[in-house]
Amino acid sequence: MTPSTSTLAFVESPVQLLNVLEWAHAEAASPPGGTPLLDAVPRQPGPLASRTPGPSPAADRGGAASWLRIVVLPPTDPMSRGQLRRMAGLARDEGYEVAWQEARGGRLAPLKALAALARDVRAARRVVVGDPFSRYVQLLLTLVRAEELVVVDDGTATMEFVAQTARGERLVRWHRVGGGGLPGRLRELAYAPVSATARRRFTPAAGKGRRVEVFSSMPVTVHAAMTLRLNEFAWTRSRFGPPRLTKGTDLVGTSLVETGVVDPARYLDAVRALTLEHGATRYFAHRRESPEKLRLLSGATGLEIVRPDLPLELIARRGPVGRTIVSFPSTVVHTLPYALAGTGVTVAVCDVDPAWLTGSASPRARSFLAGVTETARDVHRLPAQTASAAG
Repeated sequence: MTPSTSTLAFVESPVQLLNVLEWAHAEAASPPGGTPLLDAVPRQPGPLASRTPGPSPAADRGGAASWLRIVVLPPTDPMSRGQLRRMAGLARDEGYEVAWQEARGGRLAPLKALAALARDVRAARRVVVGDPFSRYVQLLLTLVRAEELVVVDDGTATMEFVAQTARGERLVRWHRVGGGGLPGRLRELAYAPVSATARRRFTPAAGKGRRVEVFSSMPVTVHAAMTLRLNEFAWTRSRFGPPRLTKGTDLVGTSLVETGVVDPARYLDAVRALTLEHGATRYFAHRRESPEKLRLLSGATGLEIVRPDLPLELIARRGPVGRTIVSFPSTVVHTLPYALAGTGVTVAVCDVDPAWLTGSASPRARSFLAGVTETARDVHRLPAQTASAAG
């Protein structure tokens, strides 16, 4: 970490990196003497005037963008890595330092990465993380000495993160089912001290100088001394678009099948029904969707499968994009209304029928997905029965 760098950010997905850029944009544009923070009720996104890309507020500070160093801890799947490399290029264009650190792919890779990052982690005055559930991020937190910790969105998981820390629970992803046999339980037991340290680190403590900020587009209510700043996708709107609109409808894919939450056949039926009812022509695939699943969807529906090279918020903002975007409960039903504010695009969310859930779905899955839909603002609600009618 260079001497001028005061903030260290860790990202493991393209969306996390996008939201670090949004946070940095908001931080650099904040007035001297403090960052304006919001209460727990997000504002409605305002109208967006047509804007052309301009210089970064961070760059306007005479090269002060070097205050932020972004460390990319890439996953192993090619789609995520490709998107991360493109996002890293955008971050460098903004003037930020970006480091690519492999932390997966072998038994010793995490330890080697930890050793390589330890000095910078200890020296940082502020640490930004994109996935508080990540075991690797939690391991890094054991080395953090910074008084300020910022959590940027890793999608709807932010909602569960805030709820679990408020209840003092251990951090577990909402779709994860416990178990895994004796080896899994032994690993959990061995990892328990690290997890406990992470929970304490994510809990603000004024007397101990610990501050925690959540930078989010999600409908969350922060607790204790935790602060919330609304992510309105101002950087995205200032750099891209507005998009050209097509007459058709675009569908947004999810990884609910890949995470074992939704039955594959039910998902196919739902996509087929939505395609017929709304005249959809394109399907924006989630980066985790398997090629086999996408080939099946294309053959059954005739949809053009699009594998975005950047997060959907940027793809939609650049355009062309349909006048209507339909999604199942996911992050984009909360983020796209901000990214596409003032463009005339309608975002719709289709409920997930409980009958679509697999037998291995976690007990939390049903209520969590319903909450994602019910709290979505500025979107049109579609009942689950609409999608299942043609099944």
